[in-house]
Amino acid sequence: MRLSEVTWTDVRDADVDVAFLPVGSTEQHGPHAPLGTDALNAVAVAEAGADAYESAASLGAADAERGEVAVAPPVPVGVAEEHRAFDGTMWVSPETFRAYVREAAESLVTHDVDRVVFVNGHGGNVEALAEVARRFSRDDAHAGYGVAFTWFEAVGEHAGDMGHAGPLETALLRATNPELVREERVEAASAGAADRWGEWVSGVNLAHDSDEFTDNGVVGDPREGDAERGAELLDRASASLAELAAAVVDRDAA
Repeated sequence: MRLSEVTWTDVRDADVDVAFLPVGSTEQHGPHAPLGTDALNAVAVAEAGADAYESAASLGAADAERGEVAVAPPVPVGVAEEHRAFDGTMWVSPETFRAYVREAAESLVTHDVDRVVFVNGHGGNVEALAEVARRFSRDDAHAGYGVAFTWFEAVGEHAGDMGHAGPLETALLRATNPELVREERVEAASAGAADRWGEWVSGVNLAHDSDEFTDNGVVGDPREGDAERGAELLDRASASLAELAAAVVDRDAA
């Protein structure tokens, strides 16, 4: 159930177990992928994960009775100042981000949707979202409980190829929003890409901003992310999300 597409009475009358709140970013993704890649991918995983959760068979429990998932509209601007050198990138401070996302989740608790999974598509949001989930869950003013889920950390052996605008993000886009990938620019994106994120010495990344180590914003080879791989990534991420959601719903958060 997409909250942006239903009425308030639909929500009132629904049996909602959990809400998925997609969180992304509006930031550079090389010359071939759109600025909204992280939000688009987060929404795709959230919607596929909702479908998987609502199918009892996908959870390995054919006789399980599950309610619905409310998929909230995405938060499209995140913690992304590291990409500030690239045109079109937007960002907010971690403090503003944490407050906004937490309060958005708290509004759901008002309507008895007290279990929330923050479905994240941007690496820069990870630290802030972990804190949001803790604060949201510890707040004695309401009964809400939430956790943060980052899709590219839940795709098995593929996770090691993450990069930025590289094989994983490009693959998922090709599977879910292929019309937004500038295919004629993929070769150039690959040619100008960095091999890894950052400049590392003694386990410390010396580079605070991405333009310090990648000229075109790409890390990893987007040519290695075809639509078939993207479909597999979506299956893996959505199955992991559905499994997590079931645990969140069943957990005694008291």
